[in-house]
Formats: sequence, structure tokens, C-alpha cells
Amino acid sequence: MGSSYAGVDWASEKHDVLVADETGEKLLAATFAHDEQGLRSLCGQLVRLGVGLVAIERPDGLLVERLLDAGLRVLALHPNQVAAARPRFRASGGKSDRFDAFVLCELARTDHHRFRVLEPDCDETKALRALTRGREDLVGMRTALTNQLRAELERFWPGPLGLFTDLNSRISLAFLERYPSPADARGLGAQRLQGFLRRQGYTGRKQPAQLLAKLRRAAEGRVGETELGAHRQLVLGLVATLTTLGGQIKTLDRQIASAVRAHPDGEIFTSLFRGPDSVICAATLLSEIGDCRARYLTGDALAGDAGQAAIAIESGKRKAAAFAGPATSGCAPRSAPWLTAPATGTPGPKTATPPPEPAATTTSARSAPSAAPGAASSGAVGKTASRMTPPATADCNSTSP
Repeated sequence: MGSSYAGVDWASEKHDVLVADETGEKLLAATFAHDEQGLRSLCGQLVRLGVGLVAIERPDGLLVERLLDAGLRVLALHPNQVAAARPRFRASGGKSDRFDAFVLCELARTDHHRFRVLEPDCDETKALRALTRGREDLVGMRTALTNQLRAELERFWPGPLGLFTDLNSRISLAFLERYPSPADARGLGAQRLQGFLRRQGYTGRKQPAQLLAKLRRAAEGRVGETELGAHRQLVLGLVATLTTLGGQIKTLDRQIASAVRAHPDGEIFTSLFRGPDSVICAATLLSEIGDCRARYLTGDALAGDAGQAAIAIESGKRKAAAFAGPATSGCAPRSAPWLTAPATGTPGPKTATPPPEPAATTTSARSAPSAAPGAASSGAVGKTASRMTPPATADCNSTSP
């Protein structure tokens, strides 16, 4: 390992870098632009100065890939770890990018034994992670648009709400595309509705007359013709967007199913679930754990990092036990589907058909690895939970957020 250390405070347009030797003497303090010339110069300077460790507040991304490609060893620190360390080096509450680079450099120099060096994943794992995270983002968008569509219908025509199981289901969207307003559904009768249900492959137990009665029982809005036309266009636009999103999610489902079966560890992870429709859960679990098998030495360590293990809180006379928030957003809330999915103790057959998508979960920010013992850690955007990292994970940081 080299005799100097670097801290990189990354940003979208520039990166502040500070390099110090093993005694803390500053060797370089500079700012590099986030372009090809800037990144090439940044990596070249670090290599020339013999930097042994580079501390940065993220475990992935273009900058991290370039650092690894240059042969540099990277410590991916959680932002809360850096925030907790700032008071060690200042008396006031000031903050700057150059100061954060200094804090990162000092953590790499004095506390590197507390963190695990980032181990890059194989190309198959990175590809699978990109697919599962992209799918999760689309599911989040679909959830938001569905809520917007529901709110729009409540404003002038609540009748279609609850007519079918899910508002974003194929049959619900087809119904709203054909009847986007009460004026369009004015001539809808039981016979015409029966034909619509037959064409859509309706498998519900309610008869057309029952569905029609439910539609008619809904409260009627009092809107003018111009306003009704505006609401109608909004409904059609949201329906068209949701239909496109649904098609893209199904395409990603097929791609993920194919990718996880082709992954070297795919058979191991798919065998953890009993249901044939759990391939998305298996793929998410595989992609977020990554290739570093030393990251979680025991199952309890994995559960603790995902916020599924109870922790003891003792301070003076206060003693309590509670569930801490997730240590890394990469493991939860993404962990929610697979931690509650039916598991099996024996390997099962691989999934042969693309699965339906599981219920959407709130999308959280992708953050750096879990915090060191005693440090605060963040689970989702805007939420911070104090937790103690399990001993098995204290020295093994995530290779993926």
C-alpha cells in the first residue's frame, strides 16, 4: 500500500481532492472538473503521488469506476460517517467541499482499519443491478402516476375507482381508455360491458350488472363542459403513460429473469425462494449483496444490515430493544420483498417464465455502505436512524449501495 492517502468530495460538475502523507502533511489540494480531461488528470495525480487509499462518499458511479480502473484502492464511506467525523476537526459548524475532502482524507489515513476496501463486482452482477434498480425506479414512477390518476378521478368521476382490483391493471386502464369520463360512459349498458369484459379476459366473480350498478352508485361531479374536457384529457394522458410503463416493466421482468439465470450464482439465489414468481426478489438480493461474500459472515449480519434484527439500546437507566432502520438503502427497502417472500430450505427449480411484478416500494436514495460501530446510518432520503452495526459487518463495507 502507498504511503499517502486521498479524500475526494465528489459532485456533479467538479471534485475536490486532498492528498496527505502518512504524517498528515498536505501533498495536494486541488479541484478537478467532471469531464474526461479532469478525471484523467485526477487519476493521474493520485497515481503519481503514490496514493494507497482513496476515501469517497459513494460506492459506485463513473468516478469510482475510473479510480478502480486506475488501480487505486477505494474506501466507500457512508455520508453519515463523514458527518459524524466533522466535529473532530472543527469548532464551528462550517462546511465546505474542500473541508469534506480533508475529513475524508483523514478518515482514510487514521481510521482505514475500520473500513473495508471496496471490491468491484463482476460485469454480470453490475448488469443485473442496473436492471433491478431501473425496474424499481419504473415501479415507483408507476405508483406515483397511479396515485395521480386516482386523485384526478376523485375530482370529477370516482365511479371507476374500485371497479377492478387495481387501478393500474390492464383491464382498468383499458376501461378508462374507452370511458375516460362520465359522458363517455353514459350509454354503457350491461350487454356492452359484458362484451368489454370478455375481450379483456375478465376473471372476476362479479357479473356485468353488478359492476355497472357499482359504477352508477358513485357520486356525480358537477363540472362544466370545458372542465370536463380538461379532466378527460388528463385521464387519457395518464392512462397512456401507465400503459407504456407497464409494458416496459414487463420487458425488464423478462430481461431480469434471463440475466439471473445466466449469472454464475443465479441458481443459488433462485433456489432460496419457493414461489416460481420470486425471480425478481432473487435477482434483487443477488445484485445488492454483490460478489463480496465476506460482506455478511452470518445470516444475522445480513438481517441486521437490512434493519430486520432487533438491537439493544442502553444508556444509564434506560434499556430498550427496537428494530433499527436499514443500514444501507441497497439492502432495504429493496430487502422487503425477499425478506417476506416464501423461502425454501432446499434448492428448487429455476424460474421458467417471467414473474409478475411484486408490490412497489418506496424508492430510496442509493447510498454508500453501512456505518461503522456507533455511527449513525441513513436508510431513506430524509430519514436517519441510529444503529449499531453488527460485529460481523463492522469491517466489511458494501460493494454496492
